[in-house]
Amino acid sequence: MRKIAKITLLFVLITTTLSMCACHGRKGLDAFVIPEQFDETKHYDISFWAKNDTNLTQVDIYKKAISDFEALYPNITVNMRLYTDYGRIYNDVITNISTNTTPNVCITYPDHIATYMTGANTVVELDDLFVDTRFGLNGSEIKYDAPSFDEIVPQFIDECKIGEHYYAVPFMRSTEALYVNKTYVEAMGYEIPDIMTWDFVWEVSEAAMAKNADGTFKVNGQNVMIPFIYKSTDNMMISMLKQLDAGYSDPDGNIEIFNDTTKDILFEVSKHAGTGSFSTFKISSYPGNFLNAGQCIFAIDSTAGATWMGTHANHHDISLDKVVEFETEVYPIPQFDVNDPKMISQGPSMCIFNKEDPGEVLASWLFMQFMLTNDVQMSYSETEGYVPVTLKAQNCDEYKEYLSLASPDDPDHYDIKIKAAELLLNNTDKTFVTPVFNGSASLRDAAGQLIESVTKSMRRKETVDAAYMDKLFKDTAALYHLNQKSMAGNNGQKQELSRLPGASIALIVTLITVWILLGAYYLYGFISSRKKKK
Repeated sequence: MRKIAKITLLFVLITTTLSMCACHGRKGLDAFVIPEQFDETKHYDISFWAKNDTNLTQVDIYKKAISDFEALYPNITVNMRLYTDYGRIYNDVITNISTNTTPNVCITYPDHIATYMTGANTVVELDDLFVDTRFGLNGSEIKYDAPSFDEIVPQFIDECKIGEHYYAVPFMRSTEALYVNKTYVEAMGYEIPDIMTWDFVWEVSEAAMAKNADGTFKVNGQNVMIPFIYKSTDNMMISMLKQLDAGYSDPDGNIEIFNDTTKDILFEVSKHAGTGSFSTFKISSYPGNFLNAGQCIFAIDSTAGATWMGTHANHHDISLDKVVEFETEVYPIPQFDVNDPKMISQGPSMCIFNKEDPGEVLASWLFMQFMLTNDVQMSYSETEGYVPVTLKAQNCDEYKEYLSLASPDDPDHYDIKIKAAELLLNNTDKTFVTPVFNGSASLRDAAGQLIESVTKSMRRKETVDAAYMDKLFKDTAALYHLNQKSMAGNNGQKQELSRLPGASIALIVTLITVWILLGAYYLYGFISSRKKKK
């Protein structure tokens, strides 16, 4: 019986060890290799996950693109799944990676793709597909007029490069715009400069807090006025740091945001949050609502949100009787150096996920490439303030005609929407992107949280001083797991605050478990032999 017990224990030891090693040594999919031919006799069902803000016009554009594509490739069926925001797409993709049930084509962001890539060959590397003479960009076997690599805006395709390789193609691009109630600014006696500065925006915002004897605000005669509202505080922090050439992160994933320049920015923001002249979307609500109601002077939002801005906007989230008549102007975001303006480039990209059947991946690529054709690009960009990502579409006669027809009274050619698009078209060379790495999405969230935190604290009448900032940095780093990365201190020297990666921890736990089991096995044998001798 003792011999059987020893054998049983040894069997458990071996089985446990092998299972644990297998768990951490599981092989992913093989890297995608372009097939010699695309088998059009075989049917492919591919899934397409896209984001939509309940804009039925955009939904119809997706549907038409799918229908037109399926007419060219009857053996491919595209099944679309719509999401209300990119965060939900991101969460579902992460959940599905472990079960190999990712979509075929996904509209997403490079920050998210960097996390998807933690699985072996999960996202398809596109370098070879770009240049393939048969199925690549504008390849000989393509059944539609696709753009060549050189016809994609260089700054936009560069955003899709992670490390040394491309893992996405751009779909639409936007930047941020400063939407200004010009009527109120001039009524206060200010002359608007060609390029807005942060000092100018802060000064006007503070002046707009002046009140009448009855407690209403002088500038609008209302009980509510938040002069400056920023939609995306992560972009606010990132843009200010970029304009000041201060640390945010590097391509290797080293976190540099917790520095003295960031503190200076936060102290400035807190000062204006304390007077009530500044707030954020998360705290006060959508800036366009306040702008259109005459309760905001400077509203910063994406150029893609231009159809919600101004007296004659296509969309309103407030009742029309609350909309105030005023002249709207569209400017680049405020700058620290007017001679070196910088603004963020943003907007959705598309990636394809690897599958066991290379033909299925190729079918996905054919559809993704179709989304870059002129008809799709122009149709989608005309719904909001996006711009096409290809020079082929931007320079075609149809798009130029669209831009020339700007009018405040024509919803299809709303002048604020077209001004927002032209802002990016005229300043593409001044745009920038942030480094992409596994964890860059968390860093972006942390950047916005810093501004949200100081703004909330000032509204609560809390003390924002040096001690507060030190604690805020520490708490934010912990909340977003940034203390697991190499962080640059105020002196510029990197301080290692990292924990071991998850895979390393798992391996260590496995080895410790094995040694414990081995020890238990030999201890059992030792005790058994001693009992036998007695």
